[in-house]
Amino acid sequence: MSDNERNSTSNDSDADGVDTAVEKDAGGSTAETASSETGSSAESGESGGAEATDTSSVPEGPTAVKATMSSRKAHLTVSRVEPWSVMKFSFVVSLVCFIILFVAVAVIYATLSVLGVFDELTAMITALLEGDGGEDELGLNPAAWFSPGRVLGYTGVVGALNIVLLTALSTVGAMLYNLVADLVGGVDITLSEAE
Repeated sequence: MSDNERNSTSNDSDADGVDTAVEKDAGGSTAETASSETGSSAESGESGGAEATDTSSVPEGPTAVKATMSSRKAHLTVSRVEPWSVMKFSFVVSLVCFIILFVAVAVIYATLSVLGVFDELTAMITALLEGDGGEDELGLNPAAWFSPGRVLGYTGVVGALNIVLLTALSTVGAMLYNLVADLVGGVDITLSEAE
């Protein structure tokens, strides 16, 4: 595959941008570029019809390299993670998750309460617990199980425990990562520039 064929497969928008830059830089030499491109396309047309390509948008010479250059890449190693910043970040993420959980449970509870699901559950459990005598033999109050205070209270307790546990585990995880990174060198990552 010749250089012209390789360059013709590159992105046309990049090649057009290079063409305009070459024309601006070259000033009066645009006629020479056009005549050399016409000559090269005529030569490729003589060599075979199947291999003929339009190279009018691809410049010749060193500017062709600019059009086909790949994006820059950086190879980096994460050798240390600051535990204090991990703790702050994980606390904020846990707090946001708690708020989302609390709002979701409140909305679901309100929806189910409006639909009468909790009233039906309470009636069914009461009927099962009463037995044949008509009295509650176990002394349970199923209506209190589904009260909004109890449901949202348990949700708050679970959310608070999640905040404490996730923050603590993330901070301990950052400290463990630092210890392991000292031994094995950390995690290697490759960053590439967006095109």
